[in-house]
Amino acid sequence: MQRLSLVIQGPGLTPGLAEDAARLARSAAAEPVAPSAWRLRGAARSATLDAWCAAHRVDCAWVPEGRRFAALRLLAIDMDSTLITIECVDEIGALLGRKAAIAAITEEAMRGEIPYAESLARRVALLAGLEETALEKVYRDTLTLSPGAERLIEGCRSRGIRTLLVSGGFTFFTSRVQARLGIDEAFANELEIVDGKLSGRLRGAIVDAAAKAARFREVAARFGLSKSQTLAVGDGANDLAMMAEAGVSVAWRAKPRVRAAATHALDFSDLDGVLNLYT
Repeated sequence: MQRLSLVIQGPGLTPGLAEDAARLARSAAAEPVAPSAWRLRGAARSATLDAWCAAHRVDCAWVPEGRRFAALRLLAIDMDSTLITIECVDEIGALLGRKAAIAAITEEAMRGEIPYAESLARRVALLAGLEETALEKVYRDTLTLSPGAERLIEGCRSRGIRTLLVSGGFTFFTSRVQARLGIDEAFANELEIVDGKLSGRLRGAIVDAAAKAARFREVAARFGLSKSQTLAVGDGANDLAMMAEAGVSVAWRAKPRVRAAATHALDFSDLDGVLNLYT
């Protein structure tokens, strides 16, 4: 049976709190792995420890001993509300006074209550008539990288791990985020532009959960990767199929359904907390 250690991390986790957790887990000591992350070897599971982590806003993950980040060869990550802090379609809609209506549909889709393709078609239809130049305004004024995003992608690049940005969002934004972070590949929907305005339609097939998973499989197969060499990060229901294809999946500040299905959930840590799940 493979031995597991407990990785605890969170923005408010101090050395003193880490030692408290070690005592609760009956671990010999808390080994620092990052400024706000510790590894507890020989830890024991308990409801008391789980409650302590929740009360102190600490992420806890049981990970196999010896799992190495450098052994990965592909990291795939969702964009909206994962790699970046916003849902781009909601913010585009805000320029037309339709953010609330669009955001409500987005939430239904991310919870898995309506098919993603249907939700996206409904949301994009509400964008009809907006000037194409408004997209640049959203990118310039509203789009923000999630905390730890740059460190996570740099951690991959420095170890020779290929990165894939796979999104149910739009190529206008994925192409810019890809260039900004030096991501190897990106895959997303393309908004149709007619006479300088959004038509309310998409060009080509919709990138939904199945399409995300298919692109993940294609990239992994192209480079001859085993499942154990891959990792996927997401937050919404349309990421579940892709995450199921990966050797390790991480739900980052995700919906409950996604948290329940993922290998690990990070509710409080920055995105580079993914790095701390490995030795």
